[in-house]
Parts: sequence; C-alpha cells; structure tokens
Amino acid sequence: MKTTNRLMTFARPLAAAMALAGLAALAGCDDANSKAQPAAPAGPPITAATVIERSVNETQEFSGRLEAVDRVDIRARVNGFITSVNFKPGSVVKKGDILFVIDPRPYQAEANRAEAAVSSARARADLAKLELARAERLLGDKAIAQREFDEKASGLKELDANVRAAQASLEAARLNLSYTNVHAPIGGRVSKAEVTTGNLVDGTVILTSVVSSNPIYATFDGDEDTYLRVGRVAQKGATVPVKIGLANESGFPHEGKLEFVDNRLDSATGSVRMRAMFDNTDNTLVPGLFARVQLSGSDSTQAKTVLISDRAIGTDQNRKFVYVIGADSKAEYRAVTLGPSIDGLRVVRSGVKPGEKIVVNGLQRVQPGAPVTAQIVAMDQDSKAPQAKADDTRTAEPKSADAKAEVKPELKVADASAKTKE
Repeated sequence: MKTTNRLMTFARPLAAAMALAGLAALAGCDDANSKAQPAAPAGPPITAATVIERSVNETQEFSGRLEAVDRVDIRARVNGFITSVNFKPGSVVKKGDILFVIDPRPYQAEANRAEAAVSSARARADLAKLELARAERLLGDKAIAQREFDEKASGLKELDANVRAAQASLEAARLNLSYTNVHAPIGGRVSKAEVTTGNLVDGTVILTSVVSSNPIYATFDGDEDTYLRVGRVAQKGATVPVKIGLANESGFPHEGKLEFVDNRLDSATGSVRMRAMFDNTDNTLVPGLFARVQLSGSDSTQAKTVLISDRAIGTDQNRKFVYVIGADSKAEYRAVTLGPSIDGLRVVRSGVKPGEKIVVNGLQRVQPGAPVTAQIVAMDQDSKAPQAKADDTRTAEPKSADAKAEVKPELKVADASAKTKE
C-alpha cells in the first residue's frame, strides 16, 4: 500500500510536467507556422485619377437638315407662248435675271392701243379747256348764260377723268408687257425648267423654282435640357454659336449662330425646333442636305462641370458606371449619368463628385468592394499611364459582391511619387 501510494505520488508531478512540455511544444509549432505564413498579396494594380471640375461651355450634337431661307415657285403672270428659256438647270442666278420670255407681241399691241387712247383723251380734254376759257370771258360780258358755262366746266372735269382712266389702262398694258419677261425674284439656285420653248402657259403652271443659297438655315430638334440651357438665352438676344459638318466632312468646319428657338416644346417627343443661320458665299451648303449639328453654350451659359476620362467609364447592360476608390483603398461601384464630351473629357451629370478618385485603367481587374493598388495620375494624362494596356477597356462587367470572400488583405493607395520612393 505504501509502495503504491509512493508511485502515485511520483507519477502525478511527472504527468503534469509532461503535459506542460506538450503544450509548450504545440505553442512553438504555432509560432513557427505563423512565422512561416507568407504576406498577403496586394490588390490588383490599376491607374486612378482625381475627378475634376471646370467652368466650361458644354457642346451637344444633333442631326439636322439644311433649309433655304427663301424658296419661290416661279409662275407666269400673263398667258402666252414661251419663246425662250434663259438659264441652265441647277445654276446660280441673281435677283432680277430673266428666266423665261413669253411672246410679247399681243401685249405690246395692247400697250400701243392704250397709249393711243391716252393721246385721244388728252386732246379732247385740251379742247374742253379752251372752250371753258372762252366761255368764261363771254360770261363776264354776259354773252352766255351761267348754265352753259357750268355745262362746259363739268364736261372738262369728265374729260380729265377720261384721261386718267386711259393712263391707268396704259399702265396696266405696260405692266402686262413687262410680265412677258419672267424674272428671278430672289438670288439663289434655280431648278430645272418645267416647260420648254413653244408651250402655252398661264398663271396655274409652275415654270421652275428658285431657292436662296446665302445665307442658309440648319434646322434641328433640341431636347428639353438644351432648351433650358441655351434656348432662353438665345431668346433674350445672346449669341449662341453653332457649328455643322456634312456627311463627307470631318469635324464641324462651318460656323454660324442660333437664330430661332420655337415658342413651345412638343409634348409627344419632348423636343423643341431650333434653327441656326450660316454664311454660304461659296454655295457649298445645299438645301436638303443632312448635317451634323454641334450646339455650344454662350459665355453666359458657362457653369461648373464635373469631368472625367472616357477610359474610366464602364458599361453594365444599359447603365454606365465608374469605380470610386475610397479612403480604405477599396473600389466602390457607382452608376453615373453622362453628358457630352468636351476637350477629350466626358461631362458627368450625377454619380461622382469633384476630388473623388476613380479607376481610369484596369477596370476588368477590379471587383466591387475589393482593395486595389492604385497609381494616381492626372485625369487628362491617364492615357500615358503604364497600366493602359490590353486590359484597359471602357466596358467592364462588375464582379459579384460574393467575390469579397476571395479578396486578399488590402494594400493602401499610394501615388506615383510614393511608389517611386519605395
């Protein structure tokens, strides 16, 4: 019994010592394992830039048509046979040029007859004046009655009226004679002749048409935002510059100004009719041509505008988005509403604020909520960034939020200068 107790007494401290040794060994293994663990990899390398804000005149582009300021259908004002056509189809004519000649002989004869009638009426009136003067002397000598004198005075007035009527007939005859020469009422480009020499025409027949060529209109439909931005300014008399380009031209080489804004918006389409005027001294702009219209704001329409690079914009089905880098270096998916392009940068209506940092290169490497390793560059210099390679794209599918489980520990954002120092 005593021997057994002694063994038990000796075994207890020994077991405790062995347990402590085992725990120490396990702790040492854990420390060794923790020291052997590799460092967490950094987030994917991307290029980021700071959202900027500038005072700019926004430009917007529309599709429009060129229209003539004046268009005239040429008709005959007297009946007769066409004796000559004095223009080439499609040529440019000046105001007053003779386009057609109608046989003038019947109208010349009518004018001659009217001239003879005027001469006859004047002769009768002159004779009546002499008789009235003679009657006036006789009346003073009381050689004739007052009634006879009054009749002669009334007869002279009637003959004077006949002279005026004959003169009016002569003017009408001469006017009809002048209508036998069909003149261009405006300067511009003439169409083809609808009738040829020898045809009988009257006032119901359109002989040809002329459209003015200088200046010329470009008509287009602006949206509600455009109306609110520049329409009211134009209606107050401020100059709003407009540029156009034809289908075979690059850019917008023709400069003009907004000339007309309609007085209401079309409720069905949400658009308002606008019209700009352009100089066309070289006749290169032809009515009816399609034109690309670029509408700019005036100095009074300048406003603070948020601008980003097109490289930063991704497409998610029918939405546009950017990745905003937060203070924790994690990328945040942010839907944006875009405007026109100005000086190589895109206007942002909503979604980001000036001063925020957004990914401009490497969109495909980014996952929403995941950390990134960013190199900061200027917004207008992002095309020079080293990350702007094959994986730089405007269209990138945002990754699922579930991908956060695979994200490695984050690495803080460092700008290019800090990276160089390291």
